[in-house]
Amino acid sequence: MKLLKKSIRLLIADDHSLFRSGLLSLLKPEDDICIVGEANNGQELIDIYFSSSPFPDIALVDISMPVMSGLDAAKQILNRHETAKILFLSMYEDDEYVYQCIKAGGKGLLNKNILKEDLILAIEHVYNGEEYYKDGVTKQKLEKLYKNQEIYSFEDIVHAREPLSWREEEILRLIGEGLTSGEIGDKLEISRRTVDSYRASIIQKLNLKSLPDLIKYAIFHNIKP
Repeated sequence: MKLLKKSIRLLIADDHSLFRSGLLSLLKPEDDICIVGEANNGQELIDIYFSSSPFPDIALVDISMPVMSGLDAAKQILNRHETAKILFLSMYEDDEYVYQCIKAGGKGLLNKNILKEDLILAIEHVYNGEEYYKDGVTKQKLEKLYKNQEIYSFEDIVHAREPLSWREEEILRLIGEGLTSGEIGDKLEISRRTVDSYRASIIQKLNLKSLPDLIKYAIFHNIKP
């Protein structure tokens, strides 16, 4: 793909230093890509983005980060700089995550296990004004997905049996950000078993049928702290 100019200014945001270092080692040798900054949480992403001159061409952003999620940080960046290009990273590529990326104004979603050549291709696509999602996701499918998800609401099928506790609400929010039970446990300094127990309680209280339903509920409702 022909680039519009020699070097793409890229800002990387991910709270896992080892993963971030891996991205740097992959991308630094590329002549067409220049790493202009690193952030380890959403707020730092915003600060570095707007302190850069000129602004980064693309921000490569992990969906799930501390202090502020990548989704929320992207929304704030786009509110101030509407032409910003955000390319999201996640361990998950389900339609629910694609939907949230679209809703946040992102230009694509990459699995963290992506191959180097596909990562570079995605960066080039987004830089040139295109979108980049998982194989088989066309623009028409994205538009249909967005429309369907906007219409669909769990409020039509969910009737909470009893209110959630503050801890359950906190865990529900983190589930919506894409964190696993282990990651939630590390973040809240509780055991994974305790997190799983809270998950089961939330499922029962919200009258859901399964863990996938819980994940969809959390994502669609975009629970805030």
